[in-house]
Amino acid sequence: MSKSDDQEPKAPIWRRYFIWGMPLAGILGVFVAGIIFWGGFNTAMEATNSKEFCVSCHEMEDFVYQEYKGTIHDVNRSGVGAVCSDCHVPKDWTHKIIRKIKASREVWGKITGTINTPEKFDAKRLHLAMNEWQRMKKTDSIECRNCHDFESMMPEFQKPRARVQHLNAMKTGQTCIDCHKGIAHSNVRDRADEEYLEALEAPNPDFIREVPAAYLESLARIEAIEAEEEAAKKAETAAAKEKLKSAVAAARADERAKVEAELAAANSGGDAAAEPAASGDAVGANVNWDGIDSADLTLFYPGQASFEWVQNGGTHGGARPLTKGGDQCTTCHAKELETIGNKIVAGGGGKKDELEPTPIPGKRGTIPATLQAAHDGENVYFRLQWEDAGHNPAPFVDGGKMDPDNQVKVGMMITGTGIEMGEQVGCWATCHADNTYMPFAPDAAGLAENGDAVARLGVSDSITKYLTESRTKVEVKGRRGKAQGGWANLKEQGEVDQLLADGAFMDLMRVYADGTSENGYLLESRTVNDGEMAGEANLSVDGTWTVTFSRPLVGGEGDVALEAGKTYTVGFAIHDDYSDARFHHVTLNLGLALDNADADINVVGQ
Repeated sequence: MSKSDDQEPKAPIWRRYFIWGMPLAGILGVFVAGIIFWGGFNTAMEATNSKEFCVSCHEMEDFVYQEYKGTIHDVNRSGVGAVCSDCHVPKDWTHKIIRKIKASREVWGKITGTINTPEKFDAKRLHLAMNEWQRMKKTDSIECRNCHDFESMMPEFQKPRARVQHLNAMKTGQTCIDCHKGIAHSNVRDRADEEYLEALEAPNPDFIREVPAAYLESLARIEAIEAEEEAAKKAETAAAKEKLKSAVAAARADERAKVEAELAAANSGGDAAAEPAASGDAVGANVNWDGIDSADLTLFYPGQASFEWVQNGGTHGGARPLTKGGDQCTTCHAKELETIGNKIVAGGGGKKDELEPTPIPGKRGTIPATLQAAHDGENVYFRLQWEDAGHNPAPFVDGGKMDPDNQVKVGMMITGTGIEMGEQVGCWATCHADNTYMPFAPDAAGLAENGDAVARLGVSDSITKYLTESRTKVEVKGRRGKAQGGWANLKEQGEVDQLLADGAFMDLMRVYADGTSENGYLLESRTVNDGEMAGEANLSVDGTWTVTFSRPLVGGEGDVALEAGKTYTVGFAIHDDYSDARFHHVTLNLGLALDNADADINVVGQ
């Protein structure tokens, strides 16, 4: 039996089958359209992420892009440059779309002309930068970490300060943007309010991460290498000194023999010439210095880096670790004193090269010195030695010598109790922005306006160092054009006297080129109290200065009593080449203890 001719033909397969009520053809069409749409959308999205697109308007091309060119993110030894989107557009889809939507406001700024001139753009720059800082802070600087990773940051290839700061960041919960602002564009951090920056840059416990084992292993390797290099350098220096010492001794022996021969010839037939008295140090003559190991000190040139300067995040990148984290100055700077000193002494230093406006040509950035310390149960003895460097006249002083009567001066401070950050900064606590030759030192008019303070301090034309504790207020930030420091804001004399009685002072000893010495302290000003002390200074024929001084372990008023079992924060200063005031070289905070080999300065009992 044949099929009926009127039977309808079957529909194509893409029309016969349905999924979720839709024909297969429709689903396929939607799928293909989706692919086309997604491909076009993604292509457009990626196009807007390109550097060419970002700098296609003149605001970006002329203002921002010019700052970026030549920076480490544009040109570096790896040959891989970061483009705009690498830093400013998140990689994950959700946050990328959010960022693109927010970017529409920037397009609106372009359309309406709110940033179309350098002046307008600069007026908006801080606002725009703060938006980025806050965004990156919330994401733990994820854009930075797309390329940079703590586990790949090997201390062996970092500077000493960077090693410490990255280790601290991992342990406390800091993120990249806390420290690394203005690395591709002009840095406007110093325009932001300090309270805002303090809150923004505070560590976030959520960002704390375990320190990678590879990081600690790398740190151990580089520290071992540096220790070997330092030991080799020390041995080389000691050998050179010993060779020079032997040569000088031989020359002296020859000269002595010649003189004795001449005396013998002149007195032949008569009484023999009297034996010349043996020369020796009057101070510390009872100390066997040959039996005491020396501590190597590096004294560097600080310029105008005041106590206010180091506490101000706008000028000193380590302000927060110092004021909030409890770090010491040596935590970051112990291994870079030569770099710092050389930079400052040449007229640089600081974020704006502001630390030395009046450099002295030829002045050295650091003074390597050795220190030996001993005690006999009653007195403490110090012997400081360093090489003389000749004379480099100060161009801003008639005759080139700031203190013509003293080729050198040596100072030592011992930190008392109850001093703000005293154990962290040592003698830096006494150095203020309104001291002599500092940026906010009062002029004659400023002194005249504060006659009572001038009379009480007994000053005529300049302000000596002082402790913050002796003032009712010290301006640190210098906001709204205020002068930093607080020299005239003296506390009542009774309060200052109580601070002295409580031990809140800096014990100060000074030795001058002629061997005279002064014992005193620093509180409301530098005070000489005629406390018991002896000093001596000599320049040998080989060009080595030796300054020796002593005082009782337990002195009188203004003396910090030195006791076994305690560690004291101390600092040393050398005014060489007839210098005065801030034009000296100083150490960072050092630890001193009696009969303690682990201390920076071990005062050995003899």
